[in-house]
Amino acid sequence: MAYRGPSAAQLRRIVLHTLAQAAPQVAGDVTVLVTGDSTMRGLNQRFRDKDAATDVLAFPLGDGLAAEEPYGDVVISYETAQRQARKFGAPLGDEMSRLLIHGTLHLCGYDHHERAQAARMHALTRRLLREVSAHA
Repeated sequence: MAYRGPSAAQLRRIVLHTLAQAAPQVAGDVTVLVTGDSTMRGLNQRFRDKDAATDVLAFPLGDGLAAEEPYGDVVISYETAQRQARKFGAPLGDEMSRLLIHGTLHLCGYDHHERAQAARMHALTRRLLREVSAHA
């Protein structure tokens, strides 16, 4: 399957924009891995005890206050992103961008387990997606 999502430069720009808004003190590195459902399922099983693929996982690694210091990893399932884009009637690039913003916000401490937190996180995700889409 040929990859048709955002380029590496676009992914970098999305992460940097999200960090600038949500955690401007972060100067460290975020690694982004785009993989398939099989790998995602294995990661979800290993780290969350959930035996299913998911769309995005975030792994905080450090405070990222110094340049080149690890801040975290964001893993996106390309196959799940494709299915979700079709389901939502959205371009694949927008869905990949949304997932990357969502995962990066998790690295910044945002969560969606409680209703108020979810509303805040989803509103910020929508705003950031509009901003990065406007500058695409």
